Amino acid sequence: MFNLKNTLGLSDSGYRDFKRGVFACVLSNLAMLPPFVVLLQIISALLDPMISGNSLNAMKLWLLLGAGVVCAIVYFIAYYNEYSKTYTVAYSEAEKIRLEVAEKLRRLPLSFFNNKDLSELTTNIMGDCTAMEHTMSHVTPGLFANIITATLTCAMLAIYDWRMALALFAALPAVFGMIFLSRKLQAKFGERHVKAKLEVAEQVQEYLEGIKVVKAFGLSGEKSAALTQSLKSMRGEAMKFEGLVGIFVTLAMMVLQVGIGLVALVGVNLLTGGSLDAIKFFTFIVISAKIYAPLIVLLTLLPEFFYMLISMRRMRELRNAAPMTGDESVRLDDYTIEMKNVSFAYNDADVIHDVTLTIPQGGVTAFVGPSGSGKTTVSRLIARFWDVREGEITIGGRNIREIDPERLMSYMGFVFQDVVLFNDTVMNNIRIGKQGATDDEVYAAAEMARCDEFIREMPQGYESVIGENGSTLSGGERQRISIARALLKNAPIVLLDEATASLDPENETQIQAAISELVKGRTVIVIAHRLRTVMGADKIAVLDSGRLIEEGTSERLLARNGLFARLYKIQHESLGWGV
Repeated sequence: MFNLKNTLGLSDSGYRDFKRGVFACVLSNLAMLPPFVVLLQIISALLDPMISGNSLNAMKLWLLLGAGVVCAIVYFIAYYNEYSKTYTVAYSEAEKIRLEVAEKLRRLPLSFFNNKDLSELTTNIMGDCTAMEHTMSHVTPGLFANIITATLTCAMLAIYDWRMALALFAALPAVFGMIFLSRKLQAKFGERHVKAKLEVAEQVQEYLEGIKVVKAFGLSGEKSAALTQSLKSMRGEAMKFEGLVGIFVTLAMMVLQVGIGLVALVGVNLLTGGSLDAIKFFTFIVISAKIYAPLIVLLTLLPEFFYMLISMRRMRELRNAAPMTGDESVRLDDYTIEMKNVSFAYNDADVIHDVTLTIPQGGVTAFVGPSGSGKTTVSRLIARFWDVREGEITIGGRNIREIDPERLMSYMGFVFQDVVLFNDTVMNNIRIGKQGATDDEVYAAAEMARCDEFIREMPQGYESVIGENGSTLSGGERQRISIARALLKNAPIVLLDEATASLDPENETQIQAAISELVKGRTVIVIAHRLRTVMGADKIAVLDSGRLIEEGTSERLLARNGLFARLYKIQHESLGWGV
């Protein structure tokens, strides 16, 4: 069953406002009818002397003129009411939808983003929301209001003279039949047009993200070819879609105009036959010139509405995506982490196989292994960025699938190799670790993270804006701000993912000192390629191809002479390499 509220993706309040907007549009349309009535009365008053031989009634004409002025004022009020009930409400509802989508994205598992391109999600938030906004403000209120108005007008004219009304609207079934019968064809070309737009968005995103590589290797011609082709494809699909819609709408309008000729033909026959008076005849002649305006609006809005349904369906799919859930009231006192027969797959490709491991509270546990062995994936599973396919992960004996993701995050601090900073002040970037933290708390975290000194040397100190993703900072400075965030959060569990992998020795020393402050008294999980940085860890877990093959202290693992010892030997020998 067709559900308009769900189709348009409206909230309860948005749907109520939508109905008010349709009603306001109906009133606005109906407010255009009294001027026609006044005009017909003026025509009648002017024709009466010629038909009956009576003198012109000047007083009646002045009264009709006054009525026309009143009608103009009423129409202005009705139009103002329509604007406030449609456009203003539509923009407010679109704002709610964008915020809802942003909130929804924040709660979705990372598995959702594995199947979605960033450009597609950007199109969801901006393009599809804009399409919904346009639909709610410009399309649907007018569409449904014109349907109601046209129906009421048909009924009133049928009461006035059903024969002339039938002639006036005889072509309507054929007109709307053409539009609805062509809907599948419109949907097919509309889908292709949307797909072409998404392809362009993806190519633009890729081109901009890789612009440094493109310039460095002189690939502008080669790498812009895909973007150029996608733009040409979008242009072609747009022309096909617009052309197809234009053909059907134009044909429908031509068929609709047949009604004018039918009105004249039927009217003349009835007038000469004596079964229709001249006033009714002229009334329908005047009406036939104007009555098709709302119907033509309908013909143009219907294809647009069908096209907008594509964006609305995509938006519904996003809004209906299942978020991670769990108990928000969980309180953890024990931070021992256990992985029990854990397996995990990206889509259909298994990457973690039957891993069982205990990460003791208050200790440092390091995950090491060759590239692609699953180290980072395991840390993300512990943080519940994804849910495991088999087995379970517990913290303090509680299965993390039973814990609300945001509640779980409150117990964890993160320092990633790829730091993400925002185009905001240093103060606000650090304060992300703890919303509502005082300035003194931020200063203290920055000092422990060894970044207070370079921050105070910046032009505005802590109020300096650092650019998109911290573009005005060095890699080491960005990393230390990330550590300051984690220190400010003061979470009992800390995950460090290659925090010093790509730093120079001076920065690495500074960051190692900052990390030493961060890990004091906490349960720490370290992902490391440089084995010398984790030799003092309480436990080292060695992964290979998603399987746990060794665990223990560095001394025990070296004595075992397994994969860890082999990797350590290779890295130790590489320290002597030179150019």
